[in-house]
Amino acid sequence: MKKQTILIVDDDHDLLKLLSLRLQASNYDVIAVDSGEKAMVELSLRKPQLVITDLCMDGMDGMALFNAIHKTNSTLPVIILTAHGTIPEAIEATRQGVFGFITKPFDAQHLLSQVEKALQISPLEAEDEQSGEEASWREGIITRSPLMEDVLSQAYLVANSEATIFIHGQSGTGKEVLAQAIHRASPRRDKPFIGVNCAAIPEHLLESELFGHVRGAFSGATRSYEGLFQAADGGTLFLDEIGDMPLALQVKLLRVLQERQVRPVGSTKTVPVDVRIISATHCDIEKEVSLGNFREDLFYRLNVVGLELPTLDERRQDIPLLANYFLKLLMKENPGKTKVFSPEAMELLITASWPGNIRQLRNVVEQSVTLCTTPVIPARLVLKALRGKSGEIAPLTEAKRRFERDYLLNLLQLTNGNVTQAARLANRNRTEFYKLLHRHQLNPSHFKVAH
Repeated sequence: MKKQTILIVDDDHDLLKLLSLRLQASNYDVIAVDSGEKAMVELSLRKPQLVITDLCMDGMDGMALFNAIHKTNSTLPVIILTAHGTIPEAIEATRQGVFGFITKPFDAQHLLSQVEKALQISPLEAEDEQSGEEASWREGIITRSPLMEDVLSQAYLVANSEATIFIHGQSGTGKEVLAQAIHRASPRRDKPFIGVNCAAIPEHLLESELFGHVRGAFSGATRSYEGLFQAADGGTLFLDEIGDMPLALQVKLLRVLQERQVRPVGSTKTVPVDVRIISATHCDIEKEVSLGNFREDLFYRLNVVGLELPTLDERRQDIPLLANYFLKLLMKENPGKTKVFSPEAMELLITASWPGNIRQLRNVVEQSVTLCTTPVIPARLVLKALRGKSGEIAPLTEAKRRFERDYLLNLLQLTNGNVTQAARLANRNRTEFYKLLHRHQLNPSHFKVAH
């Protein structure tokens, strides 16, 4: 994996050298400069994932540098080094969006802990890891998850074939976004991509929507309609939630796939079509086949290549990337209103449960931004958005027990069972944290990822 880059700024050359050695020994790439002005030059040429700057410097000081950075990159974390006498200023800086501050002389382990925490909530930008053709076909897919990268590798390989593709995944995981990416990577990229949600169209209209109809075919058919298969000719047709397609229509779809031609409703003539089919569903389609709700022959025709999208809970390292990506999109819609998540708010996003996946995350970000009246989005607004639809109210004791267990589960998942790191995030010592795990019968070893 690509090394993360840290820009350090200090006019004390001895301290600058010491910082560089400490960070390089921990396998970080380091850019070291002795003034805020030089730092701004480096930021125009490079894309570090973290800035560490002294507060008091001649010329552009640490806060001036922070303000300049956040005018163009509000999500880039900044850690400020301070002397003991400037702690009040440092506290004020954190209220303005500075990630954190470290007093001098600094403790090496505390420094590395702060760096790790900052990089955890503001990881590599997706565009830094992509270039050229790869960046264009997967545009809009924000990830550094190995699970998601594996899916994308498979998608890119199959895109150049004519095989039908079936995308499996929960609601909100980005099935249509992946389908669009496959289309862009395919030889059909210059032809239409058309998506249709089979569950959103009434059964009596879906056949006409897909295959078209002639004038007078049914009541209200005042003109002929070519249908989505013909509209997508030469390109890609994405059939979302195909598991909800009625059985009678499944038979007709199978015939179209076999014969590569459609017959509009009310017509006696067929029309040849050349369409690449990508299907998707959130349900267990194989279970539906076994229950007789979905035709087995159609499933095998559609599922020549199957792709499984991971849930957002399975790709937690993408949450900061996605949250900041959605934040940038919202800022573009509202220029002049720069906002950034507080460290506590981002930690809350990372550790939350996401049954609605990426769609839910976007909604939470949007609600938090809409209700926020300050440059820094606080944790309380994220918590409010996460609990906006809380369902039935449990007794207080049960709610506290459930929250504590879920909180510990999220921490262990996030840290891959690293108790030291999880305890630090929980602001508890290891002994106390182990007692909490024991109380809820949680074994950290069960969360360790095999390499």
